[in-house]
Amino acid sequence: MSLVIPPLYAIIDAALLKTSELSFAEMMAESGVELLQYRNKRATSRQLFEASQSISGRLSRRGRIGDYGPRFIVNDRADIALLVKAQGVHVGHDDLSVDEARAVVGPDAWVGVSTHSLAQLDAADKTSADYIAFGPIFATTSKENPDPVVGLDLLREARGHTRKPLVAIGGITLERAADTFQAGADSLAVARDLIACENPGIRAQLFLQEAARVWGRDRG
Repeated sequence: MSLVIPPLYAIIDAALLKTSELSFAEMMAESGVELLQYRNKRATSRQLFEASQSISGRLSRRGRIGDYGPRFIVNDRADIALLVKAQGVHVGHDDLSVDEARAVVGPDAWVGVSTHSLAQLDAADKTSADYIAFGPIFATTSKENPDPVVGLDLLREARGHTRKPLVAIGGITLERAADTFQAGADSLAVARDLIACENPGIRAQLFLQEAARVWGRDRG
């Protein structure tokens, strides 16, 4: 596993947000989150471009001025990821393939892919994907038509199928974080549990603390 992925993968889901995309992105960055994805399934191409451009620009400015610059991933749209100078794109099975997306964003950007079964994971493992998302681990209401729950037992089995970083997604909460890490996840993709809480910044820090507690020390 050549890539070390941050333990918390915050999803900026426009359908759930109670504040602006920019405010939430900044809140996550200030809390130490190093990986952010913007997801907006209902936006027009123009709306998705403009919001992604704003987030990318804000995060890149923070990286130049401050001590951190979170990696920014655009969901679904490799073309928009390229245009806004994002650091990656995440694709599903209705989007471009991993290698088609890679041809758009280039060799230095991250390309992630969603999988919902061991067969899909095995296929993704043969691509140039930098990381593989697997789930939903638990029942989720963040998607209108979620795939069947795979559970922690299948996540444990999935861990043995790939050496690529494995991102657990779907119904992840702080209370379930330790069990999900221990089942083999390298990173937790979290949307609702961050966005819906009273203080998303503090919640993000608690996720990071839980990762550090489970692993005992920082990964390198």
